[in-house]
Amino acid sequence: MRSGLTFNPKLMSRRNKILFLLAVALTCLFVRLQRIPSSGSHRPANITILLWYWPFRTPYNLAGDICLEMYGIPGCHLVDNRSLYSTADIVVFHHHELKTRRQKLPLHLPRSDGQRWLWLSLEAPPNNGNLTPYAGIFNLTMSYRPDADITVPYGKLVRGEAEHDSFNVPQNKTHLVCWVVSNYKKQHKRTRVYQQLKSTIPVQVYGKATKRPLPHSALLTAVSRCYFYLAFENTESPHYITEKLWRNAFQAGTVPVVLGPPRRHYEMVAPAHSFIHVDDFESIDALGMFLKDLANDTKRYQSYLAWHQNNTVKLYFDWRERLCNICPVHDRLPHKIYHNLTSWARG
Repeated sequence: MRSGLTFNPKLMSRRNKILFLLAVALTCLFVRLQRIPSSGSHRPANITILLWYWPFRTPYNLAGDICLEMYGIPGCHLVDNRSLYSTADIVVFHHHELKTRRQKLPLHLPRSDGQRWLWLSLEAPPNNGNLTPYAGIFNLTMSYRPDADITVPYGKLVRGEAEHDSFNVPQNKTHLVCWVVSNYKKQHKRTRVYQQLKSTIPVQVYGKATKRPLPHSALLTAVSRCYFYLAFENTESPHYITEKLWRNAFQAGTVPVVLGPPRRHYEMVAPAHSFIHVDDFESIDALGMFLKDLANDTKRYQSYLAWHQNNTVKLYFDWRERLCNICPVHDRLPHKIYHNLTSWARG
């Protein structure tokens, strides 16, 4: 006798037919429920993310269960071994190496069912170059932008109890305004603003483009001596807010003077009274006078630092953490193709 359930309508009564169909329906429902993540989870059991090459040719250690051990994200397998291509759920390509032609896309390789290719760039759109050749290739985007499939900001404020009752103004302030710049170009708007500002107030400048080079390890200490820091982006683009705000200013314990996207974009990620926006002033001279007056008013100046009482700064600088953050949202991302990556990047 053969085991298993055989459906023969001619040998079954109407009642048995109903029972049989009910059993089949329940079985299908059970199988489907097994595939649905448990309550509170939005992630399949295991996701393999293949980084095709390391951004800026700087590899990180991937030994062990990195995502779980370092960032508390289970079921996320991060690899950089190209031999695992056929089993990867997502393959990640950092755009800078494509733009500079140091890397190429493996267009000759077939994609397995469900595999998706992810385009990664933390640059402002004008700095990405020509994206036309990538039409119809990528399924996902990863960027600092809030409308990307996976948003990875340069930093953020984390709400939490302060270790002390109040945040006091550092007592070692010796400079009114300082600026750290390595990419100094005359055509940048930030350069023109700096040139006008220094004619009104003194600006201490550090960086590769000056006679005062500043090691990375010494940056926060140097900036902490300044009342204000020029957190000027090299490109004015929507939501493009880099480590100039998060690390160079906020973590250093100074007040940032920002130049970049509109004020409302800064207010989406930071308290409105935690920074000073260049666009709030009729002229650069007016900005300079405001900074001078504010530095002389301890109570008013300290109000710009009050957010430190209940918030800390979290920086995103490890590529592993950025990639691990794909997994918790992987199964919620729609299957699609970016037929016009240029249009999206400029949106």
